[in-house]
Amino acid sequence: MTTIAILATLDTKGAEAAYIKDQIELLGGQACLFDMGVVGQPGTTPDVTRDEIAEAGGLPLADILAAPTRQDASPIFIAGTTRILHAKLKAGEIDGVLALGGTQGTSNATQVLQALPYGLPKIMVSTMASGDTSAFVGIKDITMMPSVGDILGLNPVTRKILSNAAGAAWGMAQSTASIEPVDPSKPTIGMTNLGVLTEGSMHAIDRFRDKGYEVIVFHAVGSGGLAMEQMMREGLIGAVFDYSLAEVADQQFDALRAADDSRLTTAGEMGLPQVLVPGGLEHVGLLVPANTVPERWAGRQHVFHNPIILAPRLNAAELAQVAEAICERLVHTQGQCVFAMPMGGTSRYSIEGGPLHDPEGDAAFLAAIRTHLPKSVELIVSEHAAEDDAFVDLCVDRLVDLIEG
Repeated sequence: MTTIAILATLDTKGAEAAYIKDQIELLGGQACLFDMGVVGQPGTTPDVTRDEIAEAGGLPLADILAAPTRQDASPIFIAGTTRILHAKLKAGEIDGVLALGGTQGTSNATQVLQALPYGLPKIMVSTMASGDTSAFVGIKDITMMPSVGDILGLNPVTRKILSNAAGAAWGMAQSTASIEPVDPSKPTIGMTNLGVLTEGSMHAIDRFRDKGYEVIVFHAVGSGGLAMEQMMREGLIGAVFDYSLAEVADQQFDALRAADDSRLTTAGEMGLPQVLVPGGLEHVGLLVPANTVPERWAGRQHVFHNPIILAPRLNAAELAQVAEAICERLVHTQGQCVFAMPMGGTSRYSIEGGPLHDPEGDAAFLAAIRTHLPKSVELIVSEHAAEDDAFVDLCVDRLVDLIEG
């Protein structure tokens, strides 16, 4: 029977959680209620009590209640709920998770959801699900569902929204699609992409497919590259075509597509086959007032990717800085890695005739790569541009060679 875990503070949202449980049971499933409330008594009977959660989180509830504060209790309840959920998932007892909450409840519950595996249905019904939800979603497949009204008592609107949420969670859990590759003998390939590389990406996907490989493409805008790194750690990705390293460049200049220091480290540390291309890092992405160039970037070659995203070209010194940052992240790489440099242009913006064409800048970047690249990483220099079929074919063939040995 399909089982949905429901995460809620049952002292304040007991009636709502009980209603969701009833709705799931009407659909033919069952629910497992987790009480993430700390101080008040639960308004409905939980299946996993706050005492159990606190104990699993490392501190008895009585100790927390001696001087309860949200700051102290939240980490304990997040850790405890996560630990119990992982155990139930391993035992095959949970098929999806639905949480509900306001500001504090959303923050706590989504930290639990972010710790759960990709593919598992994860729904957050929240008063905070309108606006910037990036802190709640992170890099996981969490569905944020606005509650519209406060989750404080049942009424005609709340009942319908909670019923929809129950139906969504139950329906997601009925999906028979698997996150496993079609051919288990071939690793799934992770690939980064930007809009200025899409034609090359499409060609690469076709070439990999012809060779029997499936590809997960990640938009290299910060969250995309970090999700790819996480999927490597979770064993979902076994080889990498890192076609865009723009997230590393943007991090150096606090720009729009910035990732963090973990970017470009996982494949090397795990020994996964990877081919790296500095696609799209000749420029940074900046969110600006429409058609405005900030003073910091005045006088640079630039292009507006759209009216509010400016793409200014990095100069030679800045590109050398980015090259050093890339090489520093590859120091733990032990073979199985190729860095491919397209001297005809690192994106469609920088090819001959493009708004960011600068062969001298490309040469400065390559010189810094030659100086700092670890000896365990093979360097290939091509006369072609990043989106040229010949360059993409070179990268695809080289990665397949690394995979198949």
